[in-house]
Amino acid sequence: MEITVREKLDKAIRRHRTADVTLTVRDRRGRPLADAPLVVQQTRHQFLFGCNAFSILGLDVPEQTAAYRKRFAELLNFATLPFYWRGYEKDEHKPQTRRLKAMAAWCASHGVRPKGHPLVWHNSQPEWIQDRSLAEFERLQMRRVVRDVRQFRGLVDTWDVINETEILPRFTLPLDRLPRLCHMIGRVEIIKRSFDAARAANPNATLILNDYETSPAYEEIIERCLDAGVGIDIIGIQSHMHTGYWGAEKTADVLRRFSRFRKPIHFTELTILSGKLKDINDTDWESRHENWTTTDDGELRQAEQAADFYRVLFAHPAVEAITWWDFCDQKSWMGAPSGFLRADASPKPMYDELKKTIKGEWWTGPLKLRTDGDGRASFRAFLGTHIVKANGRRIEFAVDRPDTIEAAVRLT
Repeated sequence: MEITVREKLDKAIRRHRTADVTLTVRDRRGRPLADAPLVVQQTRHQFLFGCNAFSILGLDVPEQTAAYRKRFAELLNFATLPFYWRGYEKDEHKPQTRRLKAMAAWCASHGVRPKGHPLVWHNSQPEWIQDRSLAEFERLQMRRVVRDVRQFRGLVDTWDVINETEILPRFTLPLDRLPRLCHMIGRVEIIKRSFDAARAANPNATLILNDYETSPAYEEIIERCLDAGVGIDIIGIQSHMHTGYWGAEKTADVLRRFSRFRKPIHFTELTILSGKLKDINDTDWESRHENWTTTDDGELRQAEQAADFYRVLFAHPAVEAITWWDFCDQKSWMGAPSGFLRADASPKPMYDELKKTIKGEWWTGPLKLRTDGDGRASFRAFLGTHIVKANGRRIEFAVDRPDTIEAAVRLT
């Protein structure tokens, strides 16, 4: 009988996202805990399931904020925080450091890894910089990169360093200093200087090059950057599907072409709508639409397509993270019905479907096991952090690679 697409994906998930574990449990004296009951339970995925968390500090009413936070923490372990320069430092020398540190602290207290987005972007330059010379602009831009990466070191250690560079030389708005600098020193040089500044500020940071362009033009930029020694850790791919679902063929093509660089891939900005789709000929990606609402049929379509897309990405070994955009319709980009939650913070079918998958189908345990005479128990586990409960104690251990793993814990 021919194997189905779903069966192929699930087989790949088993191969790339799980491990065969033999766990040895010892008592506090180091003796094997023989013939003893124990429970194994996953507490965190190694894979990063995320979303932007731009509204984590507040929606329209406190009850909605509480629901937003609760549902975010129950499903996700990765959050994108807003470091858009225009909003982050609206007035020179007055960055919103306290606000962003409060967001990062919430993430830390809920087991969510934060990412800063973006450090450099042509479409988010503050107004106070528009009269500066190009040399002064570059100095201030790189100073901004160093300042923020250094100030948030230990709180935010993952960054979208520079955003959407494929269009950079062609971008024209009144505040277009970065495109002008691009024409002067070149795109690759701007990228390199931005990455070098971020790396100098935090040598241990994870640094991402991010773009919505998935054509060979983005591949060429990556190639030229790597040839120039740019320290790209992650390739970021945006997948805004406001005009329609990518489908299997396009997704497979994108994964094939960008995995050849042998760099991890993050799907950094993912949207699938639960309402009317955007006209494919509409080139306005700036305006906000106040009456773009979710629909019952759209929500079912969104849930089905999101579940399919997550499965395809989770099955591919190069993909390490998926970040949805936005978590709630209330303050979504362009007012689009793109969220996990409706505008009133109630969950859409997609939320429940992905929770059932991420924290159910792709989740270890709880497994009720019994050790053998040598204190060992064997099981299959999804990659990530786990705990074992035995003799009234709780010990953490990691399943960190898709292999056959020998792990040991001692009940201290």
